[in-house]
Amino acid sequence: MTRVLTSKRREAASGQTRSVVVFLHGYGANGADLMGLADPLAEHLPDTTFYAPDAPEHCAGSPMGFQWFPIPWIDNSSEEESEAGMMQAVADLNAYLLNIIDEEDILPEQLVLIGFSQGTMMSLHVGPRFEEALGGIIGFSGRLLQPELLKDEARSKPPILLLHGDHDDVVPPQSLPAAIDALQEAGFSEVYAHVMKGTAHGISPDGLGVSLAFMRDKLGM
Repeated sequence: MTRVLTSKRREAASGQTRSVVVFLHGYGANGADLMGLADPLAEHLPDTTFYAPDAPEHCAGSPMGFQWFPIPWIDNSSEEESEAGMMQAVADLNAYLLNIIDEEDILPEQLVLIGFSQGTMMSLHVGPRFEEALGGIIGFSGRLLQPELLKDEARSKPPILLLHGDHDDVVPPQSLPAAIDALQEAGFSEVYAHVMKGTAHGISPDGLGVSLAFMRDKLGM
């Protein structure tokens, strides 16, 4: 049984939704943490409605925030608990995205996922397992989980943009080329990368600019 995700929604500036962007926050944060990115993006994507759900579990490592799944080396959970939590969150997120597509009356190709850190891990797991390709996946400062399963489990191959700060001390910058290699090996033909120079575990202005250009291209705006 899936859990209903609490979500924030920002209506398209034009009043007419032609595309949707869904932000997936990192470990210990919440939907509001990334919804602020809609401010600089909305003027360039006037027909885009933005969503930002809270992850389904309260976070043991950050009691005021949420987590998509436990992280053993932070909260002392077991590997089994972490994997079970992730698979439950995958089901929750999949149901959430299908509901948005239905409610907004759009096609999967009109939806872009933007993840940060643990939200990137969720985006890269859920997006390729959609039967119809999403418009794109943008992942900041994350990693590709279970890369060995991707080739057999991917049902679609949406365009993917991965960005990482070269000074990230939370998720190693080496996670970027590792993910790119695994995606290409699994047959993804549209995979792009951007290194945010001088950036730690965060989102830089140049990274946001590259993401905007990617979205405008893939959404046809």
